[in-house]
Amino acid sequence: MRNKAWHTGLSRSRKGFLSRLSDIFKGKPSIDEETFDELEALLIESDLGVEITTRLLEELRSHQNTEDFLNVFEYLRKRLLEMLSGMKENAPIHGGRPHVILVVGVNGSGKTTTVGKLAHRYRSQGKKVLLAGSDTFRAAAGEQLEEWAQRSATDVIRQCMGADSAAVAFDALNAAHSRGVDVLIIDTAGRLHNRANLMEELKKIPRVLKKKMDTAPHEVLLVLDATTGQNGLNQARIFTEAVGVTGLVLTKMDGTARGGIVVSIQQTLGIPVCWVGIGEGRDDLLPFDAGAFIDGWFGRDDEIAAG
Repeated sequence: MRNKAWHTGLSRSRKGFLSRLSDIFKGKPSIDEETFDELEALLIESDLGVEITTRLLEELRSHQNTEDFLNVFEYLRKRLLEMLSGMKENAPIHGGRPHVILVVGVNGSGKTTTVGKLAHRYRSQGKKVLLAGSDTFRAAAGEQLEEWAQRSATDVIRQCMGADSAAVAFDALNAAHSRGVDVLIIDTAGRLHNRANLMEELKKIPRVLKKKMDTAPHEVLLVLDATTGQNGLNQARIFTEAVGVTGLVLTKMDGTARGGIVVSIQQTLGIPVCWVGIGEGRDDLLPFDAGAFIDGWFGRDDEIAAG
């Protein structure tokens, strides 16, 4: 097993998937149309999406040795891993200072928590980190960010409620330069992606940052709640059009029985999944690893046999 954290964090997704897949093949000497229909329903419910599910089933129909449960299982695992194999790795911290990460997403996605977990991870690597509280619309967001900053021994640049969010980001970038900060992480307001005026305010932040540092932001991470499934695809499209999303963070993967959203997003939009949240602890944010993810979703050989 590649990674115990992945195996534990994806246990709900794995158990649900294995149980359903095993039930589909139980007592059946060969695969028939009814079996294909049930398998189609399972893959779609796992958030792979209709297009990818259809493609996989067409391949299975022409594939040899699909009568046996383990053969089908191994074929699906192999193909899904191949689909993820071309995913880009996380962007490295660039040579100059600071490396600027803009974190965006809707309210409730786990955005501010992700900012805190990223701060902890980079701090544990010995990097000097600064946080910017550009969500000036919710008092709770600022308080939550302060709490995470204390937990990771990280400073925060904030202004009063209602302040211009782009101005906060600009002040934070100035502070990061003067303090020799390695990584600046900017938390933004939870934008309703169907509210044009709020998205326009979000677009302003990168424009203002470039007045100080023309290469900033170096990463734009969109935080998506994995339990929202295919709705996340629409969010990803709109945020990418607005601010040029470079990578995704999928949170609450431990709270969903549907692991296919990772494959669906990567195949549909070509945006790499950089991080996956599998718990509430500060260490429960994992850099994406395709092999470890598939192992965590599909299970070990002894679990497969037991299924």
